[in-house]
Amino acid sequence: MGRALIVSAGASSNEYISARLVEMGYSRPVIIPSGAEARRRMTESDYELIVVNSPLPDEFGHEVCINAMEKTDAGVVFLVKAAQAEQLLAPLNEQGVLLLSKPFTNTLFMQSMHMAAASNHRLQRLRQENAHLQKKLAQVRLVSRAKCCLVEHEGMTETEAHRYIEKCAMDTRRDRTDIAEEILEEYEDAGV
Repeated sequence: MGRALIVSAGASSNEYISARLVEMGYSRPVIIPSGAEARRRMTESDYELIVVNSPLPDEFGHEVCINAMEKTDAGVVFLVKAAQAEQLLAPLNEQGVLLLSKPFTNTLFMQSMHMAAASNHRLQRLRQENAHLQKKLAQVRLVSRAKCCLVEHEGMTETEAHRYIEKCAMDTRRDRTDIAEEILEEYEDAGV
């Protein structure tokens, strides 16, 4: 399991939160007592889960949550007294922060932590999928540029250029992008 960050100034709260996160599989969660220090730590390391227990000695804590959502991929849970929870629910919900009112049951706390961790996992999968699609798109663009060179300089039709690249790739047992790169390099070297 990934890393967890606890932003909390209460010793008894820290023990409780840390023990529950260890039960979930987070070995040695990092505990930070202030918002300013938490902001520094968030940029230094990649956290899967960030739990902010309000109030903090230097600020209330909701700003840290918003900052965490903007700068990290972590699932963020904000623990706040019921009196303040109502007014913070809408703005934090828009940012993607999970808000948990104090006092809460152990079951509710664990469910919230699992939900936050699940959102982190989902975001990671989406980022991987996005990277894969970006790579595919770059390959399609490269092959299209090579086809354009063949159409322009060799007088082929778009279909003939496509067939030529496909055939070269199959005959040499290489990827179409390798063939496209060679075609583009050939025309660049020729100064065309």
